[in-house]
Amino acid sequence: MRLGLFGGSFDPVHYGHLVLAESCREQCGLDRVWFIPAAAPPHKLQRELSSPAHRVEMLRLAIGGHEGFELSTVEIDRGGVSYTIDTIREIRRQQPHAELYLLMGADSLVDLPLWRHPGEICREAIPVAVRRAGSPEPDFSLLNGVADDRRLEDVKRCQVEMPLVGFSSSEIRQRVQQGLSIRYHTPRAVEKYIETHSLYR
Repeated sequence: MRLGLFGGSFDPVHYGHLVLAESCREQCGLDRVWFIPAAAPPHKLQRELSSPAHRVEMLRLAIGGHEGFELSTVEIDRGGVSYTIDTIREIRRQQPHAELYLLMGADSLVDLPLWRHPGEICREAIPVAVRRAGSPEPDFSLLNGVADDRRLEDVKRCQVEMPLVGFSSSEIRQRVQQGLSIRYHTPRAVEKYIETHSLYR
């Protein structure tokens, strides 16, 4: 099985996340994409996230009905700071024969050498650099010394280009706080969930 791993805080999930995942599923020929909400992302420890229960339920609503999308609570179940390598190790135990693809924005690929155990990440999963239409290729030379030549070729081959979608979770939270509409920023079911539970106000 070709399994895409898509981690994030998803606070809230929006159409940009969904378009990214679908672009990767299609262009990389993935059988499944797992959405993996973080318990505590190491780069967002200064910001208080919505409860895991809310973020999980919004994801369920957003991806419901898509046969290729699934939700994994592996990081939330583990608790604590969510390091990518720990998640990959756990999923490798669950799916020993799967070919793993780590979905990330091209900007995150630049930071990958600074992550915890980047060499092991690259051995266990193929990093998939997702860039917006019309933007240049990332500088893959940054992975020299982290990934071997064969894996570097895999990374270059598995680039994904997605349509320009200008939504962000922070913008959605800000718009809700200001009483502005978030229609068409996120699926209608997620919009109603935010309204019903008075999130981000």
